[in-house]
Amino acid sequence: MRRMRVAIAGAGLAGLSCAKYLADSGHIPVVYEARDVLGGKVAAWKDEEGDWYETGLHIFFGAYPNMLKLFSELGIEDRLQWKSHSMIFNQPEEPGTYSRFDFPDLPAPINGVAAILSNNDMLSWPEKIAFGIGLVPAMLRGQEYVEECDKYSWTEWLKLHNIPERVNEEVFIAMSKALNFIGPDEISSTVLLTALNRFLQEKNGSKMAFLDGAPPERLCEPIVNYVRNLGGEVYLNSPLREIRIDNDGNVKNFLIGGRKGEATKEVQADAYVSALPVDLLKLILPEEWKKMTIFSKLDGLKGVPVINIHLWFDKKLTDIDHLLFSRSPLLSVYADMSITCKEYEDPNRSMLELVFAPAKDWIGRSDEDIIQATMEELKKLFPMHFLGDNQAKLRKYKVIKTPLSVYKAVPGCQELRPTQKTPIKNFFLAGDYTMQRYLASMEGAVLSGKLCADVVSQSNH
Repeated sequence: MRRMRVAIAGAGLAGLSCAKYLADSGHIPVVYEARDVLGGKVAAWKDEEGDWYETGLHIFFGAYPNMLKLFSELGIEDRLQWKSHSMIFNQPEEPGTYSRFDFPDLPAPINGVAAILSNNDMLSWPEKIAFGIGLVPAMLRGQEYVEECDKYSWTEWLKLHNIPERVNEEVFIAMSKALNFIGPDEISSTVLLTALNRFLQEKNGSKMAFLDGAPPERLCEPIVNYVRNLGGEVYLNSPLREIRIDNDGNVKNFLIGGRKGEATKEVQADAYVSALPVDLLKLILPEEWKKMTIFSKLDGLKGVPVINIHLWFDKKLTDIDHLLFSRSPLLSVYADMSITCKEYEDPNRSMLELVFAPAKDWIGRSDEDIIQATMEELKKLFPMHFLGDNQAKLRKYKVIKTPLSVYKAVPGCQELRPTQKTPIKNFFLAGDYTMQRYLASMEGAVLSGKLCADVVSQSNH
């Protein structure tokens, strides 16, 4: 097998994963990242006081086999801080209280069934039974059935199975916002069914972990060091400006750079990979390629807006060491990072990280408007800290807007998603929007990079 030089545009999890597995196969990956920070959708930065703020609230699940294998191969499994096997929801009708689904130490799917049946706050027995019966085909018929359901939104799927609307209101508005930042009326049922299948069929599938610090340092840097040790290269501040093609329609070179007054340069390789988000890739595709079915279908994949909020308070608001589903109309999930994350630890003061979703009506609003609306919601979630005499004070905040995040997983998207292999013989795709079973997630990004590396290696035979 010939040792190939592979140019990869994008140092998010997909691009870095692709580089890692290409290096494992004996090739020379060279990664070009537009920004001055690693991680793409898991990027993070430090403020003037040295506190981190992140692009999103990143949760690692037991049902992420490719991600967990990557941690193992890098020797950094101890950086995952596993939490109790539970899902915890706020109860809007009883402000300041929580409802839990606790998974006992039993084989799957018995532990998941037990968790659902033992929760009496959110669903009645008839609702639990109707929901359980509705899930049987997904569990028995597996991924093929799950893919077929892409023609329905989650709300439509529930109606088809005569599952009461209250099941949506109680559980799945929160879950669909957590999975794709949109509500159950919009989200493809394939997304929820995939998650439920993984959560119910694997004993620790729904168990959650937080990284012990910021993803660029604690996850991305070890990948970069690994790649460099095997002869690969990673460059920041090196945006892909143009994909140049030859007379046969194949890639001739990547035009890279041109930031901060630097000249652009032509980069030549044996193979070329786009690990850019789908919205950026669409902007940079050569005109000659846009008519090809694989690329024209990408028009139907659009990034969903999301807002990530960081709030630093002068006192502790909670002692819960876990992800929380807010069940608020404006907020999706949140966590007190001063408890859940080792590097952000503070025994006396809380730092809440919250996902504001759906965000389409708010992405254009000012940070001040967004913070004001968030604080109003927090008064409902933590009434004892924001009402009365001894109120918690907001010390500082940071609002991170991502106008185009992961692709919006609406019904019909599955058939639009491209494979990692394209009709262009030396051009390949990585990214969570490409076809793999874990959809738009960190696991999906890592798996797409791995699959892409396999396809690139095979093209060399």
